[in-house]
Amino acid sequence: MTSPCAIPQRIQDQSVLHTIGNTPLLRLAAIDQELDGVELYAKAEWLNPGGSVKDRAARRMVCEALARGELKDGKRLLDATSGNTGIAYAMIGAALGFGVTLCVPQNITPERRRILAAYGPELIFTDPLEGSDGAIREARRRFAAEPGRYFYPDQYNNEFNWRAHYDSTALEIWEQTSGRITHFVAGLGTSGTFVGVSRRLRELNPAIQLVSVQPESPLHGLEGLKHMASAIVPGIYDPDLADVDLGVSTEDAYKQTRRLAATQGLLVGISSGAALAGALKLLGSTADNGRGPGFSPANPATVVMIFPDGGERYLSENFWNEAAWWE
Repeated sequence: MTSPCAIPQRIQDQSVLHTIGNTPLLRLAAIDQELDGVELYAKAEWLNPGGSVKDRAARRMVCEALARGELKDGKRLLDATSGNTGIAYAMIGAALGFGVTLCVPQNITPERRRILAAYGPELIFTDPLEGSDGAIREARRRFAAEPGRYFYPDQYNNEFNWRAHYDSTALEIWEQTSGRITHFVAGLGTSGTFVGVSRRLRELNPAIQLVSVQPESPLHGLEGLKHMASAIVPGIYDPDLADVDLGVSTEDAYKQTRRLAATQGLLVGISSGAALAGALKLLGSTADNGRGPGFSPANPATVVMIFPDGGERYLSENFWNEAAWWE
């Protein structure tokens, strides 16, 4: 489905919206050389203009709202966010001239807070102990109190969140691997990326293994990811879609995040480290090193992971100071 975006084409072509998507697919050669018969690839979503995969969903949800007349007459966009979707909303709002109000957990990283502030949205900070769920409850409360003031896209329940990836990200991955992808790995937050990409890949090739990754426990340090069993479950989440659902620890995600910077030259965020930790857990937990029958160096398993954002917005985190365990 193509978005019926109400933004004039000339404005799209001359604005930051034009640069969203078409991110490269990068081979993790320094890591997959240790895995006989496996090729690891990262979809470099931090190269979107707002610095994350959330630019895609935010653009689509805004376009659909404009096409339906839901974001007009001075209305402000209101939503809950753990940071990245809020940054995307604020960037697009600044580019197109509409106001943005964001409910955000108080404990987001200082870097994310500064990036958000730079775009000029109204920020409503919520109880850090309640995480993204507390931000969701506050956004719902404000919208219920003043529905005429706000357009509330509700990213956790908006079908155009996952459709953005069904229509773009999945097709890019398919084309970039020439249809050779055998495994798809992505973390679960709103779940839009995993659901949208997975639904399209399953149509293109039902044999592709779809692997979701989430924190292994309710108390975790993986910003942007949800432990589904203990959180407000997004309405767009489809628990039956994944062939494998893996829990990863905060410590493993931190280690892989640091490893990617030090051995691959990729300064990425914690959820990217979680995706790699999940992929390596998958590859190490099944027979034949997780590759499945018929895979070999001549016919490798092609594993594609979503790396959602860049590491610059997490540099204040203490895990960067830990020893290089892999050397």
